[in-house]
Amino acid sequence: MTPEFRQAIIDVCDAKIAKKGTNVGLSFYAFFKNKNDRPELLFEAAEWWIKTHQLDHFEKAVKIKRMVENGR
Repeated sequence: MTPEFRQAIIDVCDAKIAKKGTNVGLSFYAFFKNKNDRPELLFEAAEWWIKTHQLDHFEKAVKIKRMVENGR
């Protein structure tokens, strides 16, 4: 995962947490626009989320942010 995409994930998590609180959940689709204009990045995120970490469809934003910050 590129450093830019890691930062984008952290930024999305921060925004969701600020808006809806620490219990807010999200899926990996939250990191993409409604258009699938970067399919290779979408697949990379899906593999990280589903295959590598076996996460549920929705996970707490604070958990995802912590994982990304810790390089998992």
